[in-house]
Amino acid sequence: MQTPFLMLSTIAWRNLWRNYRRTLIMLLAISVGVWAMIWMTALMRGMVDQMIKGSINNLLGHIQIHAPAYRDDPSIVNSIEPPGPELTDSLNRPLIKAWTSRIRVPAVISSERESRGVTLVGIDPAAEAALSFLSESITQGSNLASADAPGVVIGRKLAERLETRLGKRIVLVSQDSDNTVVDRGFRITGIFEAELQTTELAYAFVGRDRAQEFLNMADQVSEISLISDDYRNLTHLLENIQATAPDLEVISWDQVDPYTGSMLAVMDGFILVWIIVVFLALSFGLINTLAMAVFERKRELGLLQALGMQPGYILLQVLIESVILLLLGLLAGNLLAWLSIVPIQDGIDLSAIGEGLELAGMSSILYPVVEFSDIARANLVVIVLGILASLLPALRAARHVPVDAITRP
Repeated sequence: MQTPFLMLSTIAWRNLWRNYRRTLIMLLAISVGVWAMIWMTALMRGMVDQMIKGSINNLLGHIQIHAPAYRDDPSIVNSIEPPGPELTDSLNRPLIKAWTSRIRVPAVISSERESRGVTLVGIDPAAEAALSFLSESITQGSNLASADAPGVVIGRKLAERLETRLGKRIVLVSQDSDNTVVDRGFRITGIFEAELQTTELAYAFVGRDRAQEFLNMADQVSEISLISDDYRNLTHLLENIQATAPDLEVISWDQVDPYTGSMLAVMDGFILVWIIVVFLALSFGLINTLAMAVFERKRELGLLQALGMQPGYILLQVLIESVILLLLGLLAGNLLAWLSIVPIQDGIDLSAIGEGLELAGMSSILYPVVEFSDIARANLVVIVLGILASLLPALRAARHVPVDAITRP
């Protein structure tokens, strides 16, 4: 004896293939819909992920520590002391992958022909290598050798604007700790190329010790920046550092850069809305397929009820048909998405619209990102909303009056 569920599942499976053309068309629609959900989600996730990681790599870090007034007035007046023993111990904990302290102040850079405003960044090259783009972006010359190296590293685009080149001398002008204008000549020892031209124009890198001497800062620094394993989950780490440095401003990357931070929240909401919109389009086809199947079997369902089958079993049978249809469509859609994403994991070249992407803070190479949570969300939405959409034809089938269903066309 078969259990009612197994029996109803067998009947539902056979009913689906009575009209195999209609079933195959619906399966194709569900598969393409699921593929579109996952495909577009992967592209959007990759776009936002690149924007966030690019910003983090662009001297943003995961967490920054400043003087409370530094963000409003990024001058030497709002510098901080180097980390003490307690803060150093907190920064060296396993949750933190790397950290460094920097000098970061406004300055003017001048060549023989041109001048331009930049951000003067004093770095320790060894510590900076794990936090920012600089060490991997040098295309001419070499990076700073140490924190007291005498040279300066600038961007390729900045060198073009200043009409200068590797090996030439430039002059940096800024204000020291006494609010006195100071200037010093530096020889260009390295030129870097970044993904965004705005980055190449924005910064001039010198050794941290040289910058402290140049600006009469003693051993003070402008900021401390660090990165952890995951840029999304920083609450616990923030609380620990804030407890260690209560007099300083300890903020996460999304507070430093609210625009990029808001993109993450918008992305998560967009994914859910996109999935629901695609499925709503599919639901009309699903309801129509099941409604037609119920209408064609009206007399058969009435006869089953007359022979003693309970309306609840008829309802369950139609729902099982819907679930089988959805599961087959999900299987094919997920497989199709995987087959279409794997070949482009090395990136999609969008250099044809590179200038427009740069305005949005994006690279010209787009790397799709597939997260299990996005796939699970798409599959869950399809199953849940699919069953809800199937309730209408299922309830209609269960409410047939046996005599009317058998005698009336």
